[in-house]
Parts: sequence; structure tokens; C-alpha cells
Amino acid sequence: MRIFKKDLRLQDITILYFTALAALTVILVASYQAPSNAVGVSGLKPSPSSPLPPLPMPFRVPLDPRGELQLAWNVSFAQQEVYMQLRVAELKHGVVLGMSDRGELTNADLVVLWDTGSRSYFGDAWSDGKGRISLDRQQDYELIEAKQKADGFYLTFKRPFSTCDPRDYLIQEGTVHVIYGLLDRPLSSLEELDLSKIQTGVQRVLMLRPDTPSPTLPPDVQTLDVLAPNVIIPTQETTYWCFIHQLPENIPKNHIIMYESVITPGNEAIVHHIEVFECSPEMRDVPRYSGSCDDKMKPKKLNSCRHVLAAWAMGAEAFYYPPDAGLAMGGPGSSRFLRLEVHYHNPLLISGRRDSSGIRLHYTPSLRRYDAGIMELGLVYTPIMAIPPKQPIFYLTGYCTSKCTQAALPPGGIYIFASQLHTHLAGRGVRTVLVREGVELEVVQDDQHFSAEYQPIRVLRKMVNALQGDVLITKCTYNTEDRSKPTVGGFGIMEEMCVNYIHYYPRTQLELCKSHVDPGFLQKYFNFINRFNGNDQCVCGEVGVTEQFSQLHWDGFTVEVLDSLYNTAPISMHCNQSIARLFPGEWEKQPVPEVTSTLAKPRFPCEGGATPAS
Repeated sequence: MRIFKKDLRLQDITILYFTALAALTVILVASYQAPSNAVGVSGLKPSPSSPLPPLPMPFRVPLDPRGELQLAWNVSFAQQEVYMQLRVAELKHGVVLGMSDRGELTNADLVVLWDTGSRSYFGDAWSDGKGRISLDRQQDYELIEAKQKADGFYLTFKRPFSTCDPRDYLIQEGTVHVIYGLLDRPLSSLEELDLSKIQTGVQRVLMLRPDTPSPTLPPDVQTLDVLAPNVIIPTQETTYWCFIHQLPENIPKNHIIMYESVITPGNEAIVHHIEVFECSPEMRDVPRYSGSCDDKMKPKKLNSCRHVLAAWAMGAEAFYYPPDAGLAMGGPGSSRFLRLEVHYHNPLLISGRRDSSGIRLHYTPSLRRYDAGIMELGLVYTPIMAIPPKQPIFYLTGYCTSKCTQAALPPGGIYIFASQLHTHLAGRGVRTVLVREGVELEVVQDDQHFSAEYQPIRVLRKMVNALQGDVLITKCTYNTEDRSKPTVGGFGIMEEMCVNYIHYYPRTQLELCKSHVDPGFLQKYFNFINRFNGNDQCVCGEVGVTEQFSQLHWDGFTVEVLDSLYNTAPISMHCNQSIARLFPGEWEKQPVPEVTSTLAKPRFPCEGGATPAS
């Protein structure tokens, strides 16, 4: 085939050359044009349709260990929107903020600010299962303002709770795993971004908070600081520091009506969470101690200091009691000893940093109408309740039965206004529901993105009234895919718990309302599984439950039968008074409550019948 004729003129060749050059130029320019879905930041003008949210934003949390990134936000339940403001102390070439199921960089919902070297862009993006980044066709993050200030670069934007985009994260009440990253070089296109090669991290927050105004404290309010005694933070990633605080002798009864964190300036990104526990009133003396909570040489009496008075986690605001109630401190039947526990998260191994963080209790001698109480719901701490190994999902359920609430609650019932969920490392979700006359009535608390690393006290948006004869069911979700042996219930960090500490009023004598499967039926399970597998010489009953679980061959059938046992076999109830004695009655071999499930997950309106991502 002949390309050119012999008599082709120089002028024709010149025209062909410049035509090809022009086409090449168009292709190159087009490849560097602004992404069609992204917003150019430099030309941004505030939109009248997007007014700035009410300032200041009441909720804020440092994202990185150095505190160079800070996220602040506000919530509009009326508009079903979250306003966010990201401050970057020193912006180089961009920043990534996102949400994912458990803080993974893959399958994440992202918002990205990046520059090409000449212009900056803002866009809604997502990552796939391999971490590859793409701009979202549906842009649901709306940029409000991008501005450089004296203390950093501020990026303000908003997003609906639900976008009906299957690639977007559905923002719900409960834990949200926020991921972040800093870009250290320009990008000609967002597809060049590799999250595995930039500085990234994860932070956990309760994004949807009750939008109630803070009440005014009475004029006679006093404060008590329970603080770490100028501790040198250990040069290790994780430290739990314990300190015994002693109250004055013969302190009269007061009501704690509010508490808040006191964080040493400069340590905001290292102090992860703080708890204050009251020691058992039966312990007349508790040794002074300041040191690691995990130290084998710490006094054993510290283990009796388990009654939660206050709990704070990074990003939490002050905790207020309802106007009619306060938590009793001092007076007859109380302890003079408090245990402070501070969790330091120091991944950068910063050395020589001193800390005096803790909790400030606001209390009043003018007693309110009701004493507030704290009650444990869920499962008893026992190896009888176990999770098989290699399970992506396994459920355990604890019951506070109608028989117990009938015996222990007052005629008008109790009002639950807050709760603190608790599991150990395998926990992935906790849900407590109120059941009346066999029908689910209300969700007390539900967090299906729960993390053992983040366990704040959560104020309910609406108080729940539990009456005599009601049932409270707490169901925990676990993942043991990374474990080769069964995980039994217990106090150890590699053992498991399933607890909801509910805060309520008026206080009753009921301190603990929990259950476990009947031990006799569990032994029948061991007998059956061993004989099914051809082991006629079962040592059931001759060794402990933990050893019996470890000797089982964990196949699908063994797991399925255990799950069926836990859901149908009779239970043993712990319906305990505050003095660690059972209420009168028969609590063994109680039937599992029959419940009709009527509570569906919250639904959000989606155009065209689309389903929001979870």
C-alpha cells in the first residue's frame, strides 16, 4: 500500500504535519483538564444555597497523633445533613478524608482535595477493593469554603446522612471510622493517588450526636478534679495508667450533675480515653497506687474498683445528667476511693511528655429528686459463652428477663438516658432492645460499627422507659477470622464480654441483669458433638469448660449446633442486687424469652428505590 504519491508537494506535507501536531496537543491538553465532576477550589465563591453552618462547630477531634489535622462538625437532624470542617496545620498538595466500615482504606467513601501543580480541586471519590481511587459520578460532598488562615488551611463542606449512592457510606448513630491522609506531591489525575504510599490513619467518632443545648449549672455547684499525678507518658504505643484518688473522710452525699475531661495542653492527640471507677464500699482501705494498670505487681484491691462513675473518649463533649437526677457521691454506703484509668495512645513513641489529664466532676450538695444508677446488661463473664474460631460473624445474646424486671424495678419503671457499650477485641457490634409483652418496642442502643478502641458513654436522643415485666435483650456481634482457637468469655483482653452499662433513674437495687446458657445443657452439647465425631471417651465434666471447647473439632456442623444451643437452650439469670446477692426467686433453667422482631433498621428516602450503602 502506498502512503504518499510521488508528486506530493512540500506544502501538503507541512499541512499534514501541523494537523497531526494540533491533534496531539488537543489530546494532551484534554488529559490535563479539570475532572468533570470535581470543583475548582481557586475560583470557589460561597453559594447562597449553601449557608455556613452555625459556628462554632460543637464537636471536634484531632485526627493524627501530632494534632496537625483536626475535624470539627455540626449536625442538622432536620435537614439530615452533617457539616464538616477540616483544619490542616500545614497543607502541602492535598488531603483525604473518608469513612469506611472499620477504618479500611479499601471500599471507602472519600472526599479529596488535591492539586495538579497549577490548580486545586475538590471532589467526592471512592476506593475499590484493591484501593484504587476514582471520582464518584454522583458528587454528594458539597464544598462550602476553602480558606487559608493563620493557624492552618480550613476546608468546610457538607454531606447528607444518606446519599442513596451504593459507593457512599451511610452515616448512622454509632461509631464512625474516619480515615485521613496527607498528599505530599501533585497529581495530574486523581487515579494516580495510592493511599498505601501516603501518610494515613484512622480515628473513631460518634458523628450523630443529640442536638440538645447544654443546661445551666446551679450556683452552688462545686468541682472535683481526678487527675493523673504528672505522669511521664511511657515511650510505647499503648499504656493504661491507673491512679487511686482518695476522697475526704466523712464526705456528705452530693450529686454529680456533670463531668468533663481535663486534658493537659499538647497531649490532646495522645490521651485516648479516660474512666473513673468507684471502689467497692466494702473495701475500707485501698492502697495508694500510680502505675500501669497491667503491672503484675499492682495491688490486688484495685480489681475491686469497677463501678463506673465517669467515662470520656477522644472527641466526646461534657456529659450532663438529666435535670431530675444526679449520680450520688459520698454519704453512707459509698466508697472514699476512686480509680482513675487513662489510656495513652503514643504511636510516635514521643518521650519525656508529662501528663496530668483526667476528669473534672461537677457536683452539688442540693440533691436532685432522683439518684441516678448504672446497671449492667448482657452476658455474665463466664467461659460458658464462647465464640468458635475462624468466624466472620457470630452472635451471642444476653437477657434481662421479665421475671427480673418485675422483681426489681419500681412500679413506674426506670428511665434510661445513656449507655456505654463494651466488648473486647473480637467485638464488632452491640445492640440492646426493649421488649414488652413479647414484641420489640424500642432500640435502646445500636452500634454495628462498634470498636473496642472506642467506648464512650452515649447520651440517648430519647429516653427509654423500661417497666416492670419488660425484657432487655443485648446482642453482640463478633469476628474471630484471625483466631485459630475458640474465644471464651472472661476478663482477659483475648477473652470476650458483651455488656451494656445503662445509665438510668431512679436508682434501684438492681445492679446486674445478665444471663448465660444453662451449664447442664452445654455439657449435653459437648457429649453430643464428641460422640458425633466418634469420640466415645468424652472427658466432659472432668475438665474445665475452656479446655472442653479447645478440644472440639471446629467444623461448620459444630458451629451451627453451638449457635442453636445458645439461641434455644434454657438460661441462668443473674438478677443481682447492689450488694452482689441475687433477688429472691428461682433463676436457673429459665426459658429464653420469645420475641417478635418488629424493629426495622432506619430507612432513608432514596430516589428510584436505590439502597443506601451500610
